[in-house]
Amino acid sequence: MSTETADSDDELRERISNFLRRNFPQIQMHGGSAAIQNLDREAGEVTVMLGGACSGCGISPMTIQAIKSRMTQEIPEIDTVHADTGMDGGTEGMAGGQTSPSFPGETSSDDGNEGPEAPF
Repeated sequence: MSTETADSDDELRERISNFLRRNFPQIQMHGGSAAIQNLDREAGEVTVMLGGACSGCGISPMTIQAIKSRMTQEIPEIDTVHADTGMDGGTEGMAGGQTSPSFPGETSSDDGNEGPEAPF
């Protein structure tokens, strides 16, 4: 990697970090964190890991979707954003495909009795 490429990667990382701080101050205000986990400038891809209070937060899927949407609009070098809270076994965003909706009266195979499930 040339010095020029390293400098441009550092500059892009800084722009992404500033974007996250500027557009999503609520992440830090609520005890969470957002960090660049991987950046592939050539592919136009970035992976962002949300941690701290974001792990397990019910609103984090919406935060992930907003990050994906806004970042690709505001930072032209980025075409694809991968984001994760670390709570879903490595899959990205929107509940990570780990859960499915349940409806009143529906039974599940889980033996844990956690009370009634949400109707959505």
